[in-house]
Formats: sequence, C-alpha cells, structure tokens
Amino acid sequence: MATFFGEVVAAPSRAGVDEEEEVAGEREETPEDREIRRELEKKREVHILWSSKLSASTGSFTDEQFPCSKFILAIGHNSVAFLSSFVLNSGCWEAAGSVKLWNEWCRTSNTTSVLPTDAFCLFYKLISDPTVLLCQCNCYVAEDQQYQWLEKVFGCMREEDLQVTILSTCPLTDYKTPESTLTLPSPFLKALKTKDFKETTCCPLLEQPNIVQGLPAAVLSYCQVWQIPAVLYQCYTDVIKLDTVTIEAFKPVLSSKNLKSLVKDMSKSAEILKKLVTTNEIHNNIYT
Repeated sequence: MATFFGEVVAAPSRAGVDEEEEVAGEREETPEDREIRRELEKKREVHILWSSKLSASTGSFTDEQFPCSKFILAIGHNSVAFLSSFVLNSGCWEAAGSVKLWNEWCRTSNTTSVLPTDAFCLFYKLISDPTVLLCQCNCYVAEDQQYQWLEKVFGCMREEDLQVTILSTCPLTDYKTPESTLTLPSPFLKALKTKDFKETTCCPLLEQPNIVQGLPAAVLSYCQVWQIPAVLYQCYTDVIKLDTVTIEAFKPVLSSKNLKSLVKDMSKSAEILKKLVTTNEIHNNIYT
C-alpha cells in the first residue's frame, strides 16, 4: 500500500507459494493473535501532549484548532541543532508541547531538558507571535506512524495562510548525479517545494531523479495534497554525527521569509553551537 502519493508499489503475487504455505497464510486469526496485534497497535500510537501554558490569543490546543501562520520543522540532530543555535536562542520562545511515541528504534521523552543525542520531538511557540510554531524532531518516526503524526500535528492547526519550512539532512551517497560524489563540495543544500510555494528558494532545487524519504517526504506530500505552501531544505552531507560544518550549511535558510524575521541576535550562536557539539561528544564518549 502506498504511504503517500507518487510512491510506486509492486502488486502482491502468490506465484511460487506452495499449497501448505497458502493454507497457513489463510489460517484464521486467533483471539490471541488479535489481542497481540491490538496491543502492538496501541503501543505504536502517536500522542501529542500540548502544554497548558498557552496564550489566550491561541485558545486551547486540545479542544480546538489554533491559528498557525508559520510552522518550522527540523528533522534530525543536525537540523535540530541548527534551530537551537540560530533561531531558538535568538528570540523569546516557550515550550508548547511534545510528541510521545514508541517504535523499534526510539522512545521519546516529553521533558524539555534534553541532550542532542536524546530522542525527542518538541514544539515551541514564539511569545511575541503565538501563531509561529517551531518543532524539533530528533527521533525516528516509523513509516506506519507518519500518517498519525501528520494527522495529529496538522489536525490541530487552522491552515489558512499557513507556510511550512522543513529542514533535514541526508547522506551524500543518496544524492543522484552523473558526477562522482567525491568531487562534490559536501555538505550542500537542495530545495524541494510544493506547487503553492511561490517564493524564491535559498538554494538550487533538487534535480530529478533524486527523491526524499521518511518524515520530510510525508510532510511535503501532505502539504502538496492540501495545497499548503511548503519548502524542504535538505542538506546532503558525508558526516552522520553532529557536525558543525553540516549545521552551518543551513545558514542560507536564515534569509528566507519564514525565518528572517525570527532571527534577532546571533551574537551567541557560535558559542551555543560549540557547546552543543562538545556536549554531544562527551555524551558519546561516556556511552561508547
């Protein structure tokens, strides 16, 4: 089954399946099987926990949709560290909520006191303009959980006049080019946008036959279907760990319309970035 539009899926076939396997495959699900499946589905549910400390201008996140003019989403530790260093610490933000989820790769925490290596998905709102929402997603959202994530996050927003900016990273080896990737100046940014995004992007567009995957692709696809202006800035890098050079590769995005007005003071950004990377290295050395 396709998880989002544009995905090519092979049709199921029973060719080569012997009679015994076919009978076993058609065996009725037992009550125990159903109970196990229900428990697993329940365990894999995605929950959004909104903060009770909200401005009166936005109303209640839980009872009704709230107005949202800008949604900035960072996916992965390098893009999360970029927002922490250059956006969150440049203005006045407050915690607005968190995502609680579990899968084979991670279990998130709803605390806001997190390390760069922790699995978390946290929301912040701009105090001076509560319609601006920022999300740092430093956890793996499994394929079967992505639709839940989209429905529960975007389902809380009134999408009129909403603009979405997505930041993510990707291994350089995933970049399709007739040249050798060894000759490319890594890291570098590429952009992919929805039909309704009319602004000029801060970097070249992603060329065919390149594709994006995972949560960034799911969010962009959702915005394309629901005609929400959205742009994805994907950084291709040959470093998989938290890396200063990769983080700083996102700097051109600071000149975009969605982020430009949010960056007030970057005097301490370099210091904060250095502290994040150092903390990450110390944490990794302790647990390796």
